[in-house]
Amino acid sequence: MHWKILMWVLGVLAVPVASRAADRPNILWLSSEDNTTLLGCYGDSMARTPTLDQLARDGILFENCFAQPVCAPSRFELITGTFAASSGPANHMRAEGKIPSWMTGFPEFLRKAGYFTTNQLKTDYNASIRVGQVWNECGGTADYVNRAVPNQPFFSVYNHEVTHESCLFKAAELPLNFPPTDPTKVRIPSYQPDTPEIRADWARYYDCIKLMDQQVAVKLDHLSEQGLSDNTIVFYFADNGGVLPRSKRFLHESGTHVPLIVYFPPKWRHLAPGPPGSRIKTPVSFVDFAPTVLSLAGLEIPVQMQGRPFAGPQIKLNEFVFCTRDRMDERYDMVRSVVDSRWLYIRNFRPDLSYIQPLSYMFNARGYRSWDRMARAGKLTEATASFWGEKPTEELYDMAVDHDNVHNLANDPTCQETLGHMRDALKRHTLEINDNGFLPEGSVLEGYNESRAVGAYPLAEVYQMAMLASERNPNHLMNLSEGLRSPFEPIRWWAAQGCTMLGDRAGSAKSALVRCLGDPSGAVQIAAAEALACMGQYDDGLRILQHWLCANENPKFSLQAANVIDRIVEGSRPVPTMMKAFLDEADRRFKPDGNHSDAQRMLKRMRSVMEGKIPAWVSNPKIRD
Repeated sequence: MHWKILMWVLGVLAVPVASRAADRPNILWLSSEDNTTLLGCYGDSMARTPTLDQLARDGILFENCFAQPVCAPSRFELITGTFAASSGPANHMRAEGKIPSWMTGFPEFLRKAGYFTTNQLKTDYNASIRVGQVWNECGGTADYVNRAVPNQPFFSVYNHEVTHESCLFKAAELPLNFPPTDPTKVRIPSYQPDTPEIRADWARYYDCIKLMDQQVAVKLDHLSEQGLSDNTIVFYFADNGGVLPRSKRFLHESGTHVPLIVYFPPKWRHLAPGPPGSRIKTPVSFVDFAPTVLSLAGLEIPVQMQGRPFAGPQIKLNEFVFCTRDRMDERYDMVRSVVDSRWLYIRNFRPDLSYIQPLSYMFNARGYRSWDRMARAGKLTEATASFWGEKPTEELYDMAVDHDNVHNLANDPTCQETLGHMRDALKRHTLEINDNGFLPEGSVLEGYNESRAVGAYPLAEVYQMAMLASERNPNHLMNLSEGLRSPFEPIRWWAAQGCTMLGDRAGSAKSALVRCLGDPSGAVQIAAAEALACMGQYDDGLRILQHWLCANENPKFSLQAANVIDRIVEGSRPVPTMMKAFLDEADRRFKPDGNHSDAQRMLKRMRSVMEGKIPAWVSNPKIRD
């Protein structure tokens, strides 16, 4: 079937099955930013969240809702009902996902069915979603009270920013109308050092969550004052996990486990997955929200949506949900996770990179800076130091007993069946959604349509090469060497990264890596240059890195080069005089423009390291006795 005909059919499927818009419920989304399940209804004794606790008693609490670990990819999945990794580079933070012309925000289907749709305020969807077609109103004054038709059903979104990461950056405390949290009484998880700064951040964070709870109360009171509570299904959720160290941006529970409460008034209680006060253990994720709302509204779910509705007449249960971490701001990493109702499996595809990288925005937080200070002083325990070193290739946590995710059971003989089950689920999911994260950012193959072109992106083979590369096993060197000669860019790219992860043990691949310095793909050239640098071979590779750092044709390749150069500088390779000459030449050649801002920021930091103005990064701190 021709794709345009298929899209027409999909449009027909979105026609409402109910006869009159007035027969549908109002749907209200109340979201908060950057907070995990630190609520009373989730068992947190420090929380002061009476509004949300009551909402949970009257509604349904989902115990295992997981989001992407940062906002923009999460919002892509909320608005489209498809995984961000299906439409690269939407899987990266602040990127423009290449979406097909037929992909739109799901509220457009509601609007065509007679709903009044509003959004206050965020639209960072990581894609060119047609805001004017999706929302009747979008902005600071968007409100369901503005609908002109009496009794017109509405779908309205309100975002609460008081818990955003930036709440920990301010020098002055937020004004409070209640006694502040006592920092001495908060629980510091075992993976964080117990510093005054981290305690202060925990206390401030709890206060911000209480402020958010008060703001939600205002929204619910307003709904009641308008006489709409009896006809409105209310969602409360957070857009990603918390902002304290090792939460946002990371795939552990602290970064991806978010609260989700849904209240169904008596009139619409037949659409709920359980009676009031129920606690649902079945895992759900943000990709499920769009089909759920369409199900509640009595609309057919377009077949291109990859999520499953967790309420309404079309309910389908998940066995697993999946999270991704790719580029965060200026720093690259690649991690995937699989979650069921008990287990969390994490696969690190660049385990050689430290969990914590020096992201400039993230290190505005005093907690991270204090952790860095403790690392430099050699005052970390084994538990608090582990997050600074290289990562294991695989992680497996029993969430039922290990909420901090600090006891990795991937090598436990009694857990091997579970590990294999989760590993298989990741492979199936990767192939099902055509995960673009296995492509270098900036590749011509990125995008929903581009990556699905016949013969362009052999993902099964690419995935196998990435798995071999990330195992860091020298027995795979022959496979990596063969991969360097593949006709497919992502296979060559992963083979070169595998050589980087092997370091000196990949010496026999040197000649093949040198050939890759002339590869048609800039990403492959950069990866090969890093692998050679890890062997102490700098000259030719540095010329390649310098070219791409300053090149205008692909800003993402420039950023990848900057990441590699920064790792060389931090590792004190090569000698400082050589790197100083390199940075001097890069400064002369750089063409300042907005497309290279991340690379320029990293270049400035490298020079500061070289000049001794800031210390080199601590990737493997000493552990105190």
